[in-house]
Amino acid sequence: MGVINELVKKTLDAGYLTLETEKQLRNLLQTTKYGREDFEAFIKLQNAAIDGLVKQESREILRMARS
Repeated sequence: MGVINELVKKTLDAGYLTLETEKQLRNLLQTTKYGREDFEAFIKLQNAAIDGLVKQESREILRMARS
């Protein structure tokens, strides 16, 4: 299992994407070669966030700043 896949699994299990994990994922996607399994895991995470199954710390911070 790739690193991206592991991070996605932990995030999906928790239902919460922290700023640190978001930063790690962004860095991994930009700087490493990753396989299909990692790519599909990342897409799964994006879909979970869109569907509201995963909350994002970055979105919560943005929402609070706008209030």
